[in-house]
Amino acid sequence: MAKTKRQILEDLKLIDVVIELLDSRIPISSRNPDIGQMTKGKKKIILLNKCDLADEKTSQAWIKFLQKEAITLAIDANSGKGIEQVLRTIDEMMQEELERQKQKGRVNKTIRVMILGIPNVGKSSFINRITKKNSMEVGNKPGVTKKKQWVRIGKNQELLDTPGVLWPKFESEEVALNLAFTGTIKDDIFDRVEVTYELLKRLYVDDKTKILERYKIMEKEAEEIEARENNIYECMQVIGKKCGAIKQGGIVDDEKVARIILEDFRNCKFGKISLEKPRC
Repeated sequence: MAKTKRQILEDLKLIDVVIELLDSRIPISSRNPDIGQMTKGKKKIILLNKCDLADEKTSQAWIKFLQKEAITLAIDANSGKGIEQVLRTIDEMMQEELERQKQKGRVNKTIRVMILGIPNVGKSSFINRITKKNSMEVGNKPGVTKKKQWVRIGKNQELLDTPGVLWPKFESEEVALNLAFTGTIKDDIFDRVEVTYELLKRLYVDDKTKILERYKIMEKEAEEIEARENNIYECMQVIGKKCGAIKQGGIVDDEKVARIILEDFRNCKFGKISLEKPRC
């Protein structure tokens, strides 16, 4: 981590524009607290990726909030939404600088862009989309990118990717849970059942109708769940029975239920959900 930070600081000397990629659902939790200081004084664009998974009104509120710091755009690297706007924004940001260079006789200057972000926010997918080819390895596990790579993204634009190893400091349990919910932390390093319990509790409190509708839990069943002392775990048990996650002897398989609920959340089966809201 320290070695990568030193390399990024060295590479920043060559960079014209910095792109910081965040997860639209968790802009604060998916943000490395060191990046702001490291990129101070640089032209910057903040991209809220995976916007198709986040609540649209909340994303607009985040854009308004983050615009105070830098130009902020909502994109979805998987579908390509907002990608062309990113290229246009880079050109607009550099227009005055390019004109100054031209007046000095320096034409055809290459705009150098750096992309920064923690693992699994979609950097490789973004680069593949912006270059219109599979130039980067993409995986569904955090930390696919292993070394820095220069990639041409336009006629006069080159982008420097960096390994997503700048992990945020877990300033609170909430940050750690948000990263686990969205798959930023590898599933095999936390207790999946406990994390799913916390996710279900969050969703149940915010809008339990999403849960009831997704798993076809009837009104009478919902009343029975509410009557139990640990209604969140009871809800997990009901979901397990509904989804056929049953072990030998008719016991609900908690691990299987946890996988089902986590996958449903990550695949937007409960609808578009933002786990963080700006504190204005």
